[in-house]
Amino acid sequence: MEDKRKPTRNIALELVRVTEAGALAAGRHFGRGDKIKADGAAVDAMRLLMNEIDMDGKIVIGEGEKDQAPMLYNGEMVGNGEPPELDIAVDPVEGTTLVAKGMPNAIATVAASPRGTMFDPGPMFYMDKIAVSHEARDVIDIDAPVKDNLRKISKAKGMDIDELTVVILDRPRHKDLIQQVREAGARIRMIPAGDVAGALMAAWPGTGIDVLLGIGGTPEAVLAACGLRAMRGGFQGKLWPRDEDDRRRALDAGCILDQVLTMEDLVASDDTFFVATGISEGPLLDGVSYSEGFAHTHSLVARGLTATVREIIAHHHLGTLSKISEIVY
Repeated sequence: MEDKRKPTRNIALELVRVTEAGALAAGRHFGRGDKIKADGAAVDAMRLLMNEIDMDGKIVIGEGEKDQAPMLYNGEMVGNGEPPELDIAVDPVEGTTLVAKGMPNAIATVAASPRGTMFDPGPMFYMDKIAVSHEARDVIDIDAPVKDNLRKISKAKGMDIDELTVVILDRPRHKDLIQQVREAGARIRMIPAGDVAGALMAAWPGTGIDVLLGIGGTPEAVLAACGLRAMRGGFQGKLWPRDEDDRRRALDAGCILDQVLTMEDLVASDDTFFVATGISEGPLLDGVSYSEGFAHTHSLVARGLTATVREIIAHHHLGTLSKISEIVY
């Protein structure tokens, strides 16, 4: 008989309270022009909720070092110290500028995996990336020309190239990439920030996005990989030094710059947990909204082991929360 596992604890269902709290706290600062306050509010809320969870978590992907509090810093221990031992990646507000300016597509996100399985970016802040849905995960090659990748992706998805939509961060460094995508015939959606959300859009149905291409953050790649493993999407990346100083630091740290990194390299376990809650509305998630004394949130809750992705819509009664929580929702 086939070996079957008994159902085990899904920590993502506990972590969703963390991202909901972060999104609600940041949402109060939406469009008010102060990204530091928005980020700080999300950090405080997420730390408070995270430290109530039965886990021995270590932040591998955080926002800064310890002397830059109130950020959730690299190396910080979170949870109440009980098992399991986990690596944690967190971005309390992916898109702080988006929140400050009242723009779409900001999210609060956190991921977890067994201790020692998350990729440590070291000094490398940037990575060239390609992310796709499950239909095309076996055909991508980050070393191949853009047109070749788009041709293979469109064939795998049963589409013409001119039906594909590619999401790309709006950065000067992508001038040549944008030209190549347009010459291949695909459409482009430019985003000002948020390539965790961008990678997930490429894998999640109904977003209108088929591919993520371009250079974004290495920490964001690790976060996205945890979600993509549950969505059975595809990902490849290569570390990208901005200049010779970056290149030297990378080589001194033992980084292999021409290595193609897969999801399995970024998170070496299928037992991943990923959660994201929308702060502002985008193709992936609805943002925080308010009506008649309630705040409403929309979250994705994913577990790699079972390839289960839940959408959770929650209605939070603000009057009740204000009486029992120190978080300003």
